[in-house]
Amino acid sequence: MTKLDVMLEELVTANRILAREGVVDSFGHVTIRHPDHPDRFLMSRARAPDCVEVSDFITFSLDGTPLDAGERKPYLERFIHGACYEARPDVHAVVHNHSPSVIPFGVTNCKLRPLLHMCASMGHDVGVWDSQDKFGDTDLLVSDMDMGRDLAKFLGPGRTALMRGHGAVVVAAMLRHVVFTSIYVEVGAKLQMQAMQMGEVKYLTDGEIDTIIKRVGPYTLNRAWENWCRRAGRPMQELD
Repeated sequence: MTKLDVMLEELVTANRILAREGVVDSFGHVTIRHPDHPDRFLMSRARAPDCVEVSDFITFSLDGTPLDAGERKPYLERFIHGACYEARPDVHAVVHNHSPSVIPFGVTNCKLRPLLHMCASMGHDVGVWDSQDKFGDTDLLVSDMDMGRDLAKFLGPGRTALMRGHGAVVVAAMLRHVVFTSIYVEVGAKLQMQAMQMGEVKYLTDGEIDTIIKRVGPYTLNRAWENWCRRAGRPMQELD
């Protein structure tokens, strides 16, 4: 298998894992920067993530233009991904999702913050991007590059941004890491709501977040990935 073949299989696995772990349902998507062409990215045709197969993947330029779609219909919100890759050369994987426990933090004044060590990968500052601020009343979908670039600018150097009334975008330097972070953002949001009902919450300090982030490497990611692959019925691939 070529490097591209391996990464496409890995991208199928990522779609299945995110679906089985409740981060995406019939909607949401995960992409990777093309391993051979950094000015392109790979994304499935518009399909529920748990149904995605290798034959569904389309190559896009960073402005969201499909290069080999044929009759396959692309996701409307591909501009989220293209804009993040365009703005961040360090980003090689992007997830957009509507994970249910995250939504309340995008529509209230309650800030999402990591309180569990596994959730530190969401980063220090998880802000809320509100499309209405610049684009007025819309259907809240990121349907062009102007909206995508505004979202990417809001994300800045961060790892996670919420989207008012819509969901979240998560970025990382590798696919397994962006899936890991996306899953634990959902876990963290659920735990924060539970903890707030019990009393004042002691969140992770900035120093703790930094220390934990530095420790999240191949050992941690691969251990989690193997478990999630088993739950999703997908093989665990060995990557170079």
